[in-house]
Amino acid sequence: MHPASSFRFTVLAGLALAISIVIPPSAQAADLVGFSDARFRPGTIVIRNSERQLYLVLGGNRAIRYPVAVGKSRKSWTGQARITAKYIRPDWAPSPEVRRDFPHLPALIRGGAPNNPMGVAAMTLSNGNYAIHGTNRPGSIGRAVSYGCIRMANHDITDLFQRVGVSTPVVALP
Repeated sequence: MHPASSFRFTVLAGLALAISIVIPPSAQAADLVGFSDARFRPGTIVIRNSERQLYLVLGGNRAIRYPVAVGKSRKSWTGQARITAKYIRPDWAPSPEVRRDFPHLPALIRGGAPNNPMGVAAMTLSNGNYAIHGTNRPGSIGRAVSYGCIRMANHDITDLFQRVGVSTPVVALP
């Protein structure tokens, strides 16, 4: 092997190893799964609160599945909405209900701050004060912990954010 080729191979192998160490296997890609519910057209986001999973319907009986955190007891929502806007590193202002429960919170937390609960991106929904957003607390994923928003790991919201647009339909099931 030519010395330059050997060097490139060593660098590429080292880079691949570094990436696999930095990014855990579960963070590398969402799951492509079977999805045969004919009620939902391709491009629809379906949230199954009981499963704590979000599906982006692809068609061909397939969907991309992401684990999520959902609303806690009596805070989760079901029904239909649409994405109204998309934000990168959004600021966050606690709702009156959150302020009542946590009066010590500041009126505004700037985007990118480590204590900002919106994570790296957010997509607001037409059904009120809810959003699908990232989180800086990945341990909350898979749990019922929010005030109604759908939380995703930051790498997952980044992926979904790139795949959908404003007006994408969102359906939340029990």
